[in-house]
Amino acid sequence: MISSISSYRLAASYTDYSQRQTDYSQQQAADSSTAKPDPNVQKSPGLKAGNAKSAGGKNNGELSESDLKVVSQLKKRDAEVKSHEAAHLAAAGGIATGGASFKYQQGPDGVQYAISGEVRIDTSPVPGDPAATLQKADTIRRAALAPAEPSGPDMQAAAGATAMAAKAQAELMQKNQDTQNGNKERLGTKINVSA
Repeated sequence: MISSISSYRLAASYTDYSQRQTDYSQQQAADSSTAKPDPNVQKSPGLKAGNAKSAGGKNNGELSESDLKVVSQLKKRDAEVKSHEAAHLAAAGGIATGGASFKYQQGPDGVQYAISGEVRIDTSPVPGDPAATLQKADTIRRAALAPAEPSGPDMQAAAGATAMAAKAQAELMQKNQDTQNGNKERLGTKINVSA
């Protein structure tokens, strides 16, 4: 998710993965009522069987089919979240105010999986420089739309950047018009003293 920070340090979240979060304890309760093995679950070699204990202390061989399914879902979610935030961070460049941060959920195997994340960027205009603001707005828009599947909040961030760019463009046009009008006024006030 992109989180923005303006010069006033007002933050707004821009991709909330927690809406799609899988809570394994709820999933496990739902799955235990049906308790049918899922043939589509791909078991990781480290989760099939064996005596190795996970960080949570449970033997990996002791995981039920529903637990293995949840671990598979959490692994997929973790990869999606990290890829999404990496795309934001790479496109943000110098306007990122730090690295990506993540919210984690512990799986039934005891491992922490990223379920949401954010990249904080500076979305404030460049004071007194509409040309630089225009360039910054373009960078913000590219950062917001960088992931393969931008979220609704990412789209809102891109729209905010588009509005910022439009305002900067209007300021640039006004500045250019004022400069041209100033030159015309100065030309009209010249006095020919060579006559």
